[in-house]
Amino acid sequence: MLIFLVLLPFTLMAQTQSKKPIRVGLIGCDTHGMWFGPQMQEHDPLLFSLPVPPDQPSSYAWMRGGNHYYFYTYYGNRTHMTAPFVDGFEIVKVWDKDRKAAELTAKILNSSPEVCDSFEQVSDDVDLVFIADCNGDGHDHLELTTPGLKKGVPTFLDKPFAHRMADVEALLKLAEENDVPIMSLSIIQTLPETREFASRLAELDDVHFGTIQGGGTSRAGLIHTICYALAIYGPDIESVTALKTPNHTSIHLDWGNHPNRPKQGVMINCDIGSTWHGSMHMSAYGSGGRGAIHNQGVGSWEYPQGSAEILRLIKKMVETGKAQGPVNQMIEAVAIADAAEEAMKAGTGQPVQIVKPFPTVSIK
Repeated sequence: MLIFLVLLPFTLMAQTQSKKPIRVGLIGCDTHGMWFGPQMQEHDPLLFSLPVPPDQPSSYAWMRGGNHYYFYTYYGNRTHMTAPFVDGFEIVKVWDKDRKAAELTAKILNSSPEVCDSFEQVSDDVDLVFIADCNGDGHDHLELTTPGLKKGVPTFLDKPFAHRMADVEALLKLAEENDVPIMSLSIIQTLPETREFASRLAELDDVHFGTIQGGGTSRAGLIHTICYALAIYGPDIESVTALKTPNHTSIHLDWGNHPNRPKQGVMINCDIGSTWHGSMHMSAYGSGGRGAIHNQGVGSWEYPQGSAEILRLIKKMVETGKAQGPVNQMIEAVAIADAAEEAMKAGTGQPVQIVKPFPTVSIK
């Protein structure tokens, strides 16, 4: 027994030391690349705080200290990180269409990742490909993802999964053919505030109607609000209607006669002007309680909690070989965004039906 007690701590220590970090290839060093990056990789916080002088041009907002602002909120110490950090990763390769952004990223990250000449090189000798996309519409996601999937590398795609449902289907087929997991999520889906709001719907008895304020009409922002609606009220939206004025566009989501969904649907008020630190606001209305519940807005102060949860889910994906979290909501969100874009382009105010069925991924 004495020998066992002596050897057990050593055995546990050896197991801990032998567990290697997940080697990450990062495609995209934009504001999302350097949002997730510093949450999974040790870095130089002072260089991160202002990597490019204000009077010099820069491609992305993080290069002017934008992300550091939300990660280091303890005003007395600019090196004390207040955003959650998820260990177990090592960023070993980076690529961006702006090579200077990639080189600066490599300089800030303590892992000293290799700056690749092409995105195809990023998936060589890594355990995970992470494709970041802050303001894009996903039109290049199939192209960026294909090399890694063909090499059998687990892949995370920042929102949206892709620009069109046809590309989503192509990505899922490619992942299946190579027996490799793939997933895509929006930060809004994984926020604690989102779960809390959904749990409060019971206060209203029957939910009649909901509103979401913010996000804009571009695919990059609209996908967030669609995911917000799916995470709060549930899947199976039937149709989308666009209401356009010269200064504003609203998107109405209709679940039809689906039970346990808002009977009058949910209105996404897209163009509401600048919001407080990129915040989106949610309200729900019903017959119970005081008739309505509202949140105080979720924005960049809250988003680090959601991105940290995504990193935890990604780690589990790599470990289990299966997609994690509400990735099937993201797949449906692309189909809804396709319909919303069609409705906005037509400008008739007539509902556009969601094309079904959707492909799904297996979640362990």
